[in-house]
Amino acid sequence: MHEFLFLIDVLKLLLAAVVLVPLGQKLGIPSVLSYLIAGVALGPYTPGPVVDAETTRPLAEFGVVFLLFAIGLELSFNRLKAMRRHIFGLGLAQMGFTGALFLAAALGLGRSAHSAVIIGGTLALSSTATVLALLVERNEAVSHHGRATVAVLIFQDLAVVPLLTLLPLLAGGSQHILPALGLAGVKAAAAILVIFLLGRLVLRPAYRFVASARAPEVFTAANLLLVLAVGVATAEAGMSMALGAFLAGLLLADSPYRHQVETDIQPFRGLLLGLFFMNVGMSIDLPFAIAHWGGILALCAALIAGKALVLLALGRLGGLSGNDTIRVALLLAQGGEFAFVVFDRAMDLKVIGKADGQGLMTAVALSMALTPLLAALAARLVQRRQKHEAVIERHDSQQELSGHVVIAGYGRVGRTIASVLEESGLPSVALDCDAGAVIAAHGRGERVFYGDASQDAMLKAVGIDDAIAAVVTVNNPRLAERTVAAIRRLAPALPVVARAHDRQQQDILLAAGASAVIPETVETSLQMAERLMRTADMPEADISGCLGRRRQSLYNCPASDDEG
Repeated sequence: MHEFLFLIDVLKLLLAAVVLVPLGQKLGIPSVLSYLIAGVALGPYTPGPVVDAETTRPLAEFGVVFLLFAIGLELSFNRLKAMRRHIFGLGLAQMGFTGALFLAAALGLGRSAHSAVIIGGTLALSSTATVLALLVERNEAVSHHGRATVAVLIFQDLAVVPLLTLLPLLAGGSQHILPALGLAGVKAAAAILVIFLLGRLVLRPAYRFVASARAPEVFTAANLLLVLAVGVATAEAGMSMALGAFLAGLLLADSPYRHQVETDIQPFRGLLLGLFFMNVGMSIDLPFAIAHWGGILALCAALIAGKALVLLALGRLGGLSGNDTIRVALLLAQGGEFAFVVFDRAMDLKVIGKADGQGLMTAVALSMALTPLLAALAARLVQRRQKHEAVIERHDSQQELSGHVVIAGYGRVGRTIASVLEESGLPSVALDCDAGAVIAAHGRGERVFYGDASQDAMLKAVGIDDAIAAVVTVNNPRLAERTVAAIRRLAPALPVVARAHDRQQQDILLAAGASAVIPETVETSLQMAERLMRTADMPEADISGCLGRRRQSLYNCPASDDEG
């Protein structure tokens, strides 16, 4: 009967996910928030169907386990070694200063010293699952701010070990906390060392043996065995299963099996992580939250503001750029999923009161739900800063522009053209709408400015009146057409060479005023034909004449004198 009820609960969760997540995506709601809403709807504090969170929680917690395993796969030992400054510098400083801030606040509100230690340390943690899901979704996990964020999260996961070790000691009123923590640290270090040694000696030969069977289901079983076995080993050593899964991923990060392993665990990771977020939603006591909404909102705001301010200060001291600091600070400003584990155990052990625990867990859940909005706010702030920096640099260099080529669009084609022009001694200046690419180009000393090349003011700002030619390489057909028309309107006699995807776009750009248009598909064909004619040992004059006539008809330009 118990197994049947468990199956019914799982079916309810799956149905909620299948219905609410696609609906949320259509409404522009992030999947994390959709899962949380589904959990609230199925929780014991709302009318309608109810799922027993205690029976599904062990299954849901595997979502975090598999997520950390996937992140470990992305972090080779070389990359992790390169991150050590952020892990043990920024990560340690963040935990220390943030934990001290909230500890002092808890003491100021009249909580006991033991309770304040747990509250301060737990609120210093951020949501590994939420933040990593956002980084992966936005392809930012290996960016500068993504690596710094992951480094802090790694240290936070390590910090969960002493927190969980502290709980029974504080509950028993032990006066020998530091020796106990030292012993726990030695156990953790020994367990990690054994895992790495066994992994190096056993893992690759074992995977080679499994792969030789050419049975996909056996390979998938091996992946599940690895994650669960290492997770159980770390759990037995007093650490979290999630940390063990991360270590297991690290062991495979440099192996030739990494990509296949990542593909195999993807379905498990996504589904189980969704179940985890639904379990978080089920733990939110809505009647309690409604009755104490003012205090919970104030606590959530203080949590986000306090963590963000600490990280804003530490990020710059840790060597991050201003833009990366903003992203890291707002990405890590929420509470973490381990708070539900720590506070739940702390309430059971009477280290913190029930009312405090419920208020803290609700505030943490609310902060996690706000994380996508905080990430969007960070992106907006960074974009504004980048625009401002680019505009300032553009105005500072306006007087230097003369006798140059204006390049509209600084993707792969634009960069190549600028490089060739620079080698030939011909100056150029480029415009592009990708603020990040512009700032990166400035860091390399390249003359690129942020702006829409189809706007008259931007063209004048880069000296279109004093230019000797313009090149339009933007990838968007409509923007390319508007840019050519704008250049022709401001500089009727200026030679304008444009890039087109095909013959149809070539005709449109010629009609807009381009002097010559290079269709990518046609030029590729001509270059291949030229290579074939040379391979066939055709006379050079015949090759040049044939290609010249073809280009003359295609590009509407006069033939050169040497064409036959």
